[in-house]
Amino acid sequence: MRRTQRHGGHRAKAGAVSAAVAVALVLVGTVAAAPAAQAAGTEPASADPGPQRAAAQATAPSVRLTDIPMKDGVVLKANVFTPAPGTPGADAHGRYPVIVQPASWGQNDLEYVLQGRKLAASGYLVVTYTVRGFWLSGGEVDVAGPKDVADISSVIDWVIARTPADPRRIGMTGLSLGGGLTLMGAAADPRIKAVAAMSGWGDLVDSLYSGETRHLQAAAALTAVGAPVGRESAEFRRMLANLFSDRNAPDVVRWAQTRSPGAHVDRINTNGTAVFLAGAWGDSIFNPSQITAFYQKLTGPKRIELRPGDHATQEVTGLLGLDNATWASALSWFDEHLKGSGGSARPPVELEVRPGGARETYPSWQAISSRTQRLRLGGANAFGTGSLDGGPPGNSGTAGTGWQTPVVGGTNSGADGGITELSGLLDQVVKLPPVVEVPLLPRWSGGVWQSAPYGATQHIRGAVRLHTTVTASEPEGTVIGYLYDVNALGVGKLISHAPQSWSGRMPGRAFPLDIPLFATAYDLPAGHRLALVLDTEDPLYGGRTPLLSKVSFGSPENDPSELLLPLR
Repeated sequence: MRRTQRHGGHRAKAGAVSAAVAVALVLVGTVAAAPAAQAAGTEPASADPGPQRAAAQATAPSVRLTDIPMKDGVVLKANVFTPAPGTPGADAHGRYPVIVQPASWGQNDLEYVLQGRKLAASGYLVVTYTVRGFWLSGGEVDVAGPKDVADISSVIDWVIARTPADPRRIGMTGLSLGGGLTLMGAAADPRIKAVAAMSGWGDLVDSLYSGETRHLQAAAALTAVGAPVGRESAEFRRMLANLFSDRNAPDVVRWAQTRSPGAHVDRINTNGTAVFLAGAWGDSIFNPSQITAFYQKLTGPKRIELRPGDHATQEVTGLLGLDNATWASALSWFDEHLKGSGGSARPPVELEVRPGGARETYPSWQAISSRTQRLRLGGANAFGTGSLDGGPPGNSGTAGTGWQTPVVGGTNSGADGGITELSGLLDQVVKLPPVVEVPLLPRWSGGVWQSAPYGATQHIRGAVRLHTTVTASEPEGTVIGYLYDVNALGVGKLISHAPQSWSGRMPGRAFPLDIPLFATAYDLPAGHRLALVLDTEDPLYGGRTPLLSKVSFGSPENDPSELLLPLR
């Protein structure tokens, strides 16, 4: 059974998760720093390196640490990786295609040392840099704001002026913050011809505030990682304070909107930048729905890959120098769009399906599902238990009209979206997403509906959507929808979830509510059931439902509550 924590325990859990994330990222930085130090010449000299080692050094890329001044006087710390003479990829003038790599949130230019070497050995001139405000770079944290975006162009100017860089072949890649900056750079600087954004964001508003609900545990984790090594600007501190205290939401939204590549997608399309996106189904910081929505807005060359995992967990082994599918795909993307070789036959969409791991490719995002199954919520009794009607043949239940499912607001039924960085990683490594014992969920604190067992595998592809009607005793509130894969023992594995909040509603008056769950690719095995759970409290989010208030889910006869299931 899944353990539950409520109220005061939420802050403790968020802090513990944040610390775990920080430790993991520090370990990554430590592993990457060792080869960087060696490359910079700090490795103890050998009295006689031997002919084989000397030959290897002669053909290896050169690496140097450097300072790159910005237009406002801030200096960024950087590494430059230059291909060895004779490495294939140079033009007739000996100039190489360029890849610019801004570091992740709370990390420095040593993060990409091993990948920088690999890319340079493949014929790319690589510049990795510490984003302003972090570590030894100057300035204050700007979170992909105007200063960070201007820095990208300044780094490109410096690279063209001071290295054997081909100004016609410039690419950019990054992880997390680096991924978001990569997409912002694609909008701001038309010299960037190809980008590979890994675990980045297309919509920062939706990442921090999807469903009009604050993603507090994710924000706490990022704060815990960045605060020890970053210098927060007054603006950033104000936005964090507003987010955590749930005030001045319009200001937070405007601040995040300016930092959203989706708000500038028309410029990316005008520039014709080739965009590669990679993410994880369980990304608890930048949810998959916001990146798939951004992908669909792109009109130029594009590709997206989604796999099981959490934020940056799919790419981290590449930072350690190990073979990694996402980094390999990024290299193939640059080979195609900066060198004009390879990769052209790869379909634009590639999905790794949960939980079996099958790989599927599609010509477009719209092609991942071919039909929609409508499941009505019906058969509810006073405890809020009912059936999902309209699923497999022979499913029992009543039509979802005119019923009410009351729950006590501000309490947690035991269903939740997991723990930032940990839950998605467990799903990736051991195929264990958050689980609940569905029959034991208290019906007074959450609505629960189940289908009959399915006679054949159901291939869920895309964003499941719930439509219902809410009647609440208070003018504001939050509901979180969870969709579970339930086996014969009643154990439910989380397929997807999402929050949705409301405010300014008349107490006691019904209003329609739609909840789009986060996108996924999931195969529900034959013999299993689907379960929908509606709750008003989750440790991941800053909910609005007052404790002990009353919230009912139901539908008038002319507007039935239903679950829309996209299927392949």
